[in-house]
Amino acid sequence: MPFAVTAPLRREVERAFPDRPFTVRFWDGSEIPATGGDGPVFSVRSPRAVAHALRAPGQLGIGRAYVSGELTVDDIDKAMDLLQTWQPPAIDGRTQAKLMVAAARANGLTLPPKRPDAELILSGRRHSAERDKRAVRHHYDVSNDFFRLFLGDAMTYSCAFFSLGANTLEEAQEAKLELVCRKLGLRAGERLLDVGCGWGSMALHAAQKHDVQVVGITLSPSQAQLARERVAAAGLSDRVEIRLQDYREVGDEQFDAISSIGMVEHVGEAQIDEYAAVLARALKPGGRLLNHGITRLRHGEPEAGAFSERYVFPDGEPLQLNRNLLALERAGFVTQHVEGFAADYAETLKHWYERLDERLPEATRLAGDERIRVWRLYLRAARNGFLSGFTGIYQVRAQLAGPGVLPGQTPPGADGR
Repeated sequence: MPFAVTAPLRREVERAFPDRPFTVRFWDGSEIPATGGDGPVFSVRSPRAVAHALRAPGQLGIGRAYVSGELTVDDIDKAMDLLQTWQPPAIDGRTQAKLMVAAARANGLTLPPKRPDAELILSGRRHSAERDKRAVRHHYDVSNDFFRLFLGDAMTYSCAFFSLGANTLEEAQEAKLELVCRKLGLRAGERLLDVGCGWGSMALHAAQKHDVQVVGITLSPSQAQLARERVAAAGLSDRVEIRLQDYREVGDEQFDAISSIGMVEHVGEAQIDEYAAVLARALKPGGRLLNHGITRLRHGEPEAGAFSERYVFPDGEPLQLNRNLLALERAGFVTQHVEGFAADYAETLKHWYERLDERLPEATRLAGDERIRVWRLYLRAARNGFLSGFTGIYQVRAQLAGPGVLPGQTPPGADGR
């Protein structure tokens, strides 16, 4: 790029960060060396990486540079460890201004780079039915074959329960599904609504193992298609129906039980009370609910940043556990059992990203370079969230209030042990 000069930027970074457990290498062969430790090496491959950071200072600009391939790292696991352990010094306004001027000189004379194709900017009312549909399809309609690479034959995209004695990912997913069924106390002939059914794993398990009638709903066409194929292959088309449907469209149908696995974190503060009310209306008197979802553990901290919002889970909004419970109580539910599985989700995510890394060439062919960069980072960042106590994962077993439904009452087998 014309007039792109890295020396001023290198000087200002070294002054602003005198202790650096990482190395930064630039396109012209120069570098900012680490001051200690065996940290990661970040490669700024062209002035376009700097231009991204200038166009959107902070997480979003750096994320764009990374997704586009203009900013790379030699060891993504070391980079994630760095984010967890390194505490950069506070930067005052004067230092920030110097860094920005130096970055502009490193950028040179060039037009602002375009946003990566993998970035999604949603419009319309947040958590409206139409916007939720676009958000879900951005994340899930990559390729069923892509998801199978790291989810395995279980095709279950939620926390697996290794703590129940399972040794493999598939066994741990089977254990999770069975625990959900036991907590719901499913009985032969009952009707189960599976909200956010994914590729049909819960619906298949409940129908096969507990002889219930299941309606599964999802907003993803690719998920619905594969789920229907799996149902047909299992010979369960008479007992399992998969619908392309929003939870707000269930209508006046009545069910004995509802499972909602990995769905509530996408509902949002503005809709959580309606979500709970819709589930309550869909249950028969005394009906049971198992609500399984990610929560935010720290109060007062911001939600997921701009990178996740644009590239990973648009409009994803995990709420605190107490907010979810409040919504259920307002809708007429009595909470009977709450159980956390953060360590299990951390282990699940480790299995997922290791499987993805083992199949990287095929994954890249299916999803493209940009999406793969997003997913390799996202799966590790999500794991760090559970390990650090930023996020949690809880199963809440609740029942519609009424005669015979007692607060604190735990049904037989509800602890799954």
